[in-house]
Amino acid sequence: MKKKILLIATGGTIASKNTGIGLSPQMSADEILAMVPEIREHCDVDVIQLFNLDSTNIGHTHWLAIAGCVKAHYNQYDGFVITHGTDTMSYTAAALSYLIQNSQKPVVITGSQQSIFNRDTDARRNLLHGFLFASDERACNVHVVFDGKVMIGTRTRKTRTKSYNAFSCIDYPETAVFHDNKLIFYLEEKTGLETFCIYDKLNPRVFVLKLIPGMSSDIFEFLKLHYDAVVIESFGVGGLPVSENSSFQEAMADWQNAGKTVVITTQVPHEGSDMEVYQVGNVIKQKLDLLEAYNMTLESVVTKLMWILAQTGETSQIRALFYKAVQKDLLD
Repeated sequence: MKKKILLIATGGTIASKNTGIGLSPQMSADEILAMVPEIREHCDVDVIQLFNLDSTNIGHTHWLAIAGCVKAHYNQYDGFVITHGTDTMSYTAAALSYLIQNSQKPVVITGSQQSIFNRDTDARRNLLHGFLFASDERACNVHVVFDGKVMIGTRTRKTRTKSYNAFSCIDYPETAVFHDNKLIFYLEEKTGLETFCIYDKLNPRVFVLKLIPGMSSDIFEFLKLHYDAVVIESFGVGGLPVSENSSFQEAMADWQNAGKTVVITTQVPHEGSDMEVYQVGNVIKQKLDLLEAYNMTLESVVTKLMWILAQTGETSQIRALFYKAVQKDLLD
């Protein structure tokens, strides 16, 4: 029997047409699906137009809406395909990986670099592959399907702005690849080992601070009024400007004394942080009770904090949840 798959459309380039002042999502879920009729040869499909937005305008309330839609229809379908814009797709994939945990049914996110309305587009292939993966018996959990690759949601990042191979799986292999529409698995995930759960809360009060040489620590005083956690994109493997000027150290200590969370990550895309390598990182790690992202992607760090802070504000519980690996977000 054919698998029953729900298409949840959210907009993005795949649904866009030229408005005269730039591309904007204009096409409905039914219109998108009609452009790839062979999908219905492989599975039975229903559609929901959840919203129709450029992904630049998608945030935590939309992530909750998507997760809520999956939850509301979870028992009626074998899998879910979400069409989404590429610009914030990695954030959505990471967020859904925390909101929808240990799912035996696949939750697939896909989109395109060119509108499905165009003659020459990657949209039709990406959409077909998304449904083929969602219909496979081995598929589970949250994945991005794009340019012939199946990538786990917590490890995905957009690394090219225009090319069809827009996404990379950061420091982790692809789950599977497509060759002539044939799905070849590299990794098969096990589910059922932990309890399936769909969460319904996020705390968006998370700020990302990208360091530049000579930055003043005064920014922390402003952020304290508006955010509960700050993710600091440090230099290299975890360098912070503390050796000659202790203002950053004092500002971070003050931030923590206010009951707020500090996470140190790196600006470098691959291989993660290790604050103990250099004195400029090690000194502050020894003095302050910081969290370190290690090899987590920035998208996962941000959305994981939103998920954690919605559950607890207690420091030890935040630490425990942050360092508990969820869907390969934190690697040994």
